[in-house]
Amino acid sequence: MYLHGESQAMFAPPVAASQGPSAPPASMFDNMPGYEGTVVGGEGGFLPPPMPAYPVPQPHPGPEQPHWNIPSISEDTARDAFVLYASSKCCYSSSPAKDGVITAMEAFNTYRYRLETFTESRSTEWRHEPYNGQPVDAYSQQPPGPWDIPAQTPTFFVDGKQNIKVPYTSSVKPCHSCVGIGRKPCKHCAGAGNKVCWVCNGSGYRHGSDQCHHCNGRGRENCNFCHGQGSSQCEECKGKQQLLVYINLTVKWTNNSDAYVVEQSSGLKVENLSKVSGKELFRDTQYMVYPVMGFPDPAVMQASQRFVTDHQGKYCKTSRILQQRQTIELIPVTKVTYTWKGNSHLYFVYGNEFKVNADNYPATCCCTIM
Repeated sequence: MYLHGESQAMFAPPVAASQGPSAPPASMFDNMPGYEGTVVGGEGGFLPPPMPAYPVPQPHPGPEQPHWNIPSISEDTARDAFVLYASSKCCYSSSPAKDGVITAMEAFNTYRYRLETFTESRSTEWRHEPYNGQPVDAYSQQPPGPWDIPAQTPTFFVDGKQNIKVPYTSSVKPCHSCVGIGRKPCKHCAGAGNKVCWVCNGSGYRHGSDQCHHCNGRGRENCNFCHGQGSSQCEECKGKQQLLVYINLTVKWTNNSDAYVVEQSSGLKVENLSKVSGKELFRDTQYMVYPVMGFPDPAVMQASQRFVTDHQGKYCKTSRILQQRQTIELIPVTKVTYTWKGNSHLYFVYGNEFKVNADNYPATCCCTIM
């Protein structure tokens, strides 16, 4: 017979308690008018916005734009950009950039059209949290519709998200995970509060008749996870035994953007231009924009027509368009030909940042890091 409480707990029988279901049952969630399709766990499908109660403002054409050109960069600017590019590469010699002789410079300016559509989308899901005395208001009034609930005023063209408890949907339910007990049997010791000693494997002895010093010859040791109690606080309800169940509304603001760059014949790949900025020639911001008209490059007008049609057809189905913005940039591209050690080479300087592309730099080496 053991005299110490610790020893008695050491051999306590497993706790006969239900682990509880891992997922809440469907009966735990009330049938709320207007939210019958709300799912449990994970955001539900996006809710299409209602038809506006008043006529929406109509887009109107922006002003026609004159033809713009950016002056060609100077030879000194082209060389300085090339030297900076070479110095940024650990395996590039700076000699071609510093000593090469520039023999020709050609300007190949191009346009980039971008359309941004800023949208608001809403979705609902059932959620729960430990009950700590929060207000309970289910069925006290009719819940407002998901698109009738006010949300924070967004900053246009900046992604954002807000979670809102839907009014008049909160109720209190027993915790499904611990069946309202507040604690759950320890899964590491099956609720016993102790486990077989890992040193002596439960025998109480080591090396013949030598008593195991780790468990003092008992053959078992207290469970480190529950500290010998056989159970631990329920993680779902944090020991509160009850859960506040409510419908959560998720409001997302998304800036949907598409860009088109007019092909130019310089030889520089179009994807390089996505990393630089240009001179903004045109900006039009409205609730819904009208395709660009009267621009000197027809490819830009065709891209505008295509993007405006696609965006208005795509995003109106699952979200509400709050604002659209279209811009046109003129991106400078300069093709530079130079000679070094009797051979002719070329590189490109492009964008307001004077970024350089030189795929066939003539003086590279292989570096080995010791």
